[in-house]
Amino acid sequence: MATAAAGYSAIPAARRRAFFTGTPEIYFAKAIDNSRLVKVEDPRRNREMKQFGTALGCLFLLVFTYAWQHFRAIEYGYQIESAKRELNNLTEMNRALHLEDASLRDPERIDVIARRMGLVPPQPGQVIRMDNASVDPSEPVMASAQPTIELVGQ
Repeated sequence: MATAAAGYSAIPAARRRAFFTGTPEIYFAKAIDNSRLVKVEDPRRNREMKQFGTALGCLFLLVFTYAWQHFRAIEYGYQIESAKRELNNLTEMNRALHLEDASLRDPERIDVIARRMGLVPPQPGQVIRMDNASVDPSEPVMASAQPTIELVGQ
């Protein structure tokens, strides 16, 4: 026994590690021919798969419709806010234009500008009002210029 123990210890440590202590992993290729196999259809499984597919399609359609409505509502909210903002801007601009129109139509302002340009108030008889519906044929009528049509080639 002492010799066996002495002989065992005489083997170097590097050589002892070289021993394989597990099972070898060897794989063998085996050709399997499945061409003669015939798949047997299960009508119950087919019906279940069709029902599952239909239910899944309906669920997808409902979720998609809900998401579409939700995002359209958000988009419409943004459009409404944009339209309100534009309406407020246009209302403010309209108010400013009315004020400018009123200030430009002010008779005192027009009178001051006319006097600066050298205009004077009209003398009696210089103003002829054209808005009268009844025109007396014996009174003189203000002349008006109308374009004449020239026929070419005559």
